Amino acid sequence: MLSNPIQKTAASRPGRYDPDVVRALAKQLAAAVGVPDANAQLLADALVDADIHGVTSHGISRLNIYLRRIQKGLIDPIASLTLDRHRRAVLAVNAGNGLGQVQTLKTMDLLTPMARENGVAVATIRNSQHFGAVSYYCNKAADQNMILLATTNCEPAMSPEGGCQAFFGTNPIAASFPTGKGFHIKIDLATSIVARGNIIAAQKSGKPIPPGWALNVDGEPTTDAGAALLGTVLTMAGHKGYALALMVEMLSGVLSGSAIGPGVGSMYKNMDRQQDVGHFLCLMDISAFMDVDAFKGRVDGMIDEIKSCRKRPGVEEILIPGERSHRLAVQNLRHGISIDAATLKELQLLCADLHVAFTLESSAACEVRS
Repeated sequence: MLSNPIQKTAASRPGRYDPDVVRALAKQLAAAVGVPDANAQLLADALVDADIHGVTSHGISRLNIYLRRIQKGLIDPIASLTLDRHRRAVLAVNAGNGLGQVQTLKTMDLLTPMARENGVAVATIRNSQHFGAVSYYCNKAADQNMILLATTNCEPAMSPEGGCQAFFGTNPIAASFPTGKGFHIKIDLATSIVARGNIIAAQKSGKPIPPGWALNVDGEPTTDAGAALLGTVLTMAGHKGYALALMVEMLSGVLSGSAIGPGVGSMYKNMDRQQDVGHFLCLMDISAFMDVDAFKGRVDGMIDEIKSCRKRPGVEEILIPGERSHRLAVQNLRHGISIDAATLKELQLLCADLHVAFTLESSAACEVRS
């Protein structure tokens, strides 16, 4: 709940925006293209959560392309979730070419009671879309004192080691672990040297990318974001990143029955066919392994030991994965989430096209949430 009035400034320039207002606008826009209200809320929640935690490459900036693909008939806004196979602790799910965030959250709802009963429950999802930040689902599991290990394949962006032709997506791996420290340990990493969304963001803002991120179509290093998007992102740690990307492709693409490698449709470039992305979810109930309080106590002790390690010169604090994004979330909930000029323009155009009132006003003063 907001407790202080905000001083408003012009909404047409980059600034910070109340997450609740952004969430409400995203829901309205999704509903305007035929997404049922409950599903529109799920999509809006997932996008704004990414922005709150600083994952702006997977936040509200993605709303425009999702809705444009719905308008072109490339995403089914009312898709049903169906089961191809179902065993006691295993689901093989068909997302029906629906919104990735919505269908993954619905799959999580099915998996949770299965994991409570069996200790572990696993699902593959086929015929899906880009589903945003993987850590969103992992954090939701950690909120329930569970551990989710999740992977997804993506549109081609990264070549195998030694190649210069995009085959794999950036194929992320993620897991979150609850602690008693007020934040979750959150591990969410692309198997590329950098998430492709960061290159897309650089292109949208007209900025170069750092050396060592990508190759152009001829296999030469480039700092041009546009050339990088036409070429390939480099794997992290060379052949090790390549091996991990292959593992993700096996779990998310091959095992699920989704498209594999170059068969995955590009969200931006292939505006004539569906994506057919695949996801893999392994959900574990901590209480099946040990008492939850005992687990958190062990985790907290490990965190304390890590933080007490001797520091390198110039380092003030050793941070735990997930700690930085938690601190950022606290600040963004208080001050508002940042939205860049390109994304604001997209939102304004969507509002005009869909006859939805543009309600965003940037805040010059901070709002404090109770």
